[in-house]
Amino acid sequence: MDGRRTESIKVAAVQLQPVIGDVTANLEACEKLANEAAEKGVKWILLPEFFSSGMGFDERIANTVLPPDGAAMNLMTNLAKRHNAVVGGSFLCRDKDGLVHNAFFLVSPEGILGRHDKDLPTMWENCFYVEGADDGIIKAGDMAVGSALCWEFMRTQTVRRIREKVDLVAGGSCWWSVPSWSPKSLTNKWEIANSQTAMESVRSFSTFVGAPVIHASHCGNIECAMPWMPLKYRGYFEAGAMIVNAEGEVLAIRDRLEGPGIVVGEVVPGKVTPKQEVPDSFWLHKRGPLPAFAWSYQRIHGKRWYSKHMVTSGKTASEGNQ
Repeated sequence: MDGRRTESIKVAAVQLQPVIGDVTANLEACEKLANEAAEKGVKWILLPEFFSSGMGFDERIANTVLPPDGAAMNLMTNLAKRHNAVVGGSFLCRDKDGLVHNAFFLVSPEGILGRHDKDLPTMWENCFYVEGADDGIIKAGDMAVGSALCWEFMRTQTVRRIREKVDLVAGGSCWWSVPSWSPKSLTNKWEIANSQTAMESVRSFSTFVGAPVIHASHCGNIECAMPWMPLKYRGYFEAGAMIVNAEGEVLAIRDRLEGPGIVVGEVVPGKVTPKQEVPDSFWLHKRGPLPAFAWSYQRIHGKRWYSKHMVTSGKTASEGNQ
């Protein structure tokens, strides 16, 4: 199977250095980077996961939740119209039913094309939003676009829902490092593996799905509390804004040490036969001991924290919580 089109499209992925909990600062930074991308003639601009807030175990994030038609959506629609481009990205979104989701929207100059809610929150993300249940496929004209966010790039269930069904994968991550705790010789070794997985999970995703990938990311340092632990988390976002073709070849990439910026490349949309079979497992890649432990215990903590802090407040940033 080779359903690729004859024409390529010029695309860009943003790498943001977020200010945790500051919606205004983050939207301004995203707008500046998106404008920079548009100056290069791109037709698709991808903002990262949590582009309006960043992510960590920080109570200020609870005050960055926005309605579907709030400041984050206004930025995306304005960018799409201004630059005659398709714009995508995810933010913490409270719907009319009161639930908060990590909602990825894809927007064209004509309006919202579709939405995908991330299926499973990762670690302390459980504090701020609940699971989604859609298939993650959005129609963009005559193209089918699959959406994946961060550890959705790590799971076989993501591959199964969009494999050989989409012409392009659009998404982003907010992936943090393994902290340099004692014994540092061990945690530093784990971080090397974690960093490699962050990059490889995106690069290889196209080979499981059979379509090009546009992936936006975060960079910079992060410091926050650790759920149910006396330790402080100090680390950084893994970064890796990248553009990958359907065969898993990286066309453009930005390292975290390069800081905030954009990557630009040309992809040929279309379904191709995936190079890799889907493994008979939950995860596509090994997570490492500390991420595996954090995935389990922070999931329990996060669901309780969400019930206490997110359900009872019921406010969004547009109601004065910025």
